[in-house]
Amino acid sequence: MLYSVELRSHFPFGVANIGGNSFPATLPQKKVVNHLSVIVFGVVQQVNFTDKLACMPHEAISVFDMFKIGVGPSSSHTLGPWRAAMRLIQTIHEQHQLADVAEVSVLLYGSLAKTGKGHGTDIAVLLGLCNEDPVTIDVNSINPKIDNITNSKILPLGGEHNINFDPATHVQFLFSETLPFHPNGLTFLVTMKNGEQWGETFYSIGGGFVVKEGEEPSSKDTIDLPFPINTADDLLHWCRKTGLSVSEVVLENEAAWRTDVETKEGVLRIWQTMKDCIYRGCHTKGILPGGLSVKRRAFDLNKRLIGSRQYSDYNSWVEAIKQGGQNFQYILDWVSCFALAVNEENAAFGRVVTAPTNGAAGVIPAVLQYYITFLEGNEEDKIIRFLVTASEIGSIFKKGATISAAMGGCQAEIGVSSAMAAGGLTEAMGGTQQQVLMASEIAMEHHLGMTCDPIGGLVQIPCIERNTMGAIKAITASQLALQSTPDFAKVSLDKVIATMWNTALDMNSKYKETSDGGLAVQLPISLSEC
Repeated sequence: MLYSVELRSHFPFGVANIGGNSFPATLPQKKVVNHLSVIVFGVVQQVNFTDKLACMPHEAISVFDMFKIGVGPSSSHTLGPWRAAMRLIQTIHEQHQLADVAEVSVLLYGSLAKTGKGHGTDIAVLLGLCNEDPVTIDVNSINPKIDNITNSKILPLGGEHNINFDPATHVQFLFSETLPFHPNGLTFLVTMKNGEQWGETFYSIGGGFVVKEGEEPSSKDTIDLPFPINTADDLLHWCRKTGLSVSEVVLENEAAWRTDVETKEGVLRIWQTMKDCIYRGCHTKGILPGGLSVKRRAFDLNKRLIGSRQYSDYNSWVEAIKQGGQNFQYILDWVSCFALAVNEENAAFGRVVTAPTNGAAGVIPAVLQYYITFLEGNEEDKIIRFLVTASEIGSIFKKGATISAAMGGCQAEIGVSSAMAAGGLTEAMGGTQQQVLMASEIAMEHHLGMTCDPIGGLVQIPCIERNTMGAIKAITASQLALQSTPDFAKVSLDKVIATMWNTALDMNSKYKETSDGGLAVQLPISLSEC
């Protein structure tokens, strides 16, 4: 599939023409479109998008790039813009003086504009401009902070310099405009007290990853790994050459960034955040914010399943669950409960882990909690093996396709998370390297073509329930792979990733996190904030 891309200068924005449609393109400079360069000022290039890996260098991705602690409800629409705003503050500190800034405006494009209110993009940007950290912020303080900015029309830029800021006018949702590189684009326009004006453009490319316009790869991206991996075939090659398991290969690569002890401690912190989220979600009732009046279900389901058994904390809760037995329906209900709990917390601006995204944050914790609770997997080594394997599978999808629903629909989120969970579970269960890849392939194969069509732009319907489906499919895929001989498999993981990418390219944009199609247009609703 070929797209003709024309970019021409128009201060302060360029104008991009793609397939006859004009869009503003920020900052007249070199643009990058799906890893192929095109030049502004009227030069037209033909860009082939169909083979993503063929036009990209090796990208070193750590387990802590794939799993990020943050705040819901969306990694691409909340966490990414939040981090972009924090990077703007970093630029101001490095190149200017915070006290010299007079005004900041924010322009949201494409999917960020169309579903930004439902995803809390505007809230995230404001918190980022205040230099609040999504990893450590008290989630209960978010609403009071935003209310204070809205009512006072004063924003503490960088947390220390007050500027006039009215969210209603300083944050613009450009619903009909999209930047060429990615649907999730946002621009910060800064006016200094001396009249100087400048801006920075960022793209939130999924999973909390952020790319700055015109930025060269960091040293982390070009780090030399002992086992460079772009594809599933690469991973299998290193496993065969060294005799290492998938998780062992990943841990060897992680040692290029930090010590083995630091990596394992970090992975266990990720799991601690996940299990805290599960437990909190199972014990919180009420209505989710946003206007759809969606009732939390994990609380009632947990109460019904646990019955009269007593517990006082997470550990005793798990033991109480175990006492309920091994009935298939009972286990199935608990897997659903675990997934619902996480994504209800996510929808309520709770603390979650991108896995690989916030919208799909419930799949991996639910499957890992299933493994711990019903398959005697509550050992640190097993948990680490599960998570680092899942991370590597996710990074291969990111390199060969996308983990952004705005680029690939929900197959890029629930589908990828299910593949990650299937691979992680298979590794932890003692599966071979080939069975790990086979499980991931099976899980994704049966998510191909899934659309992203959030009702009202909120990460609630159908997003929350889809996490239960992704978890169940992951467990089924793992079981199938463990009972199969991979040598006889007809479809490889790399082939299904390539298929997913081509499906993403062919998918109509209204099914890519815009709320312009699918379920989003079938329900007659009116949300003032959307």
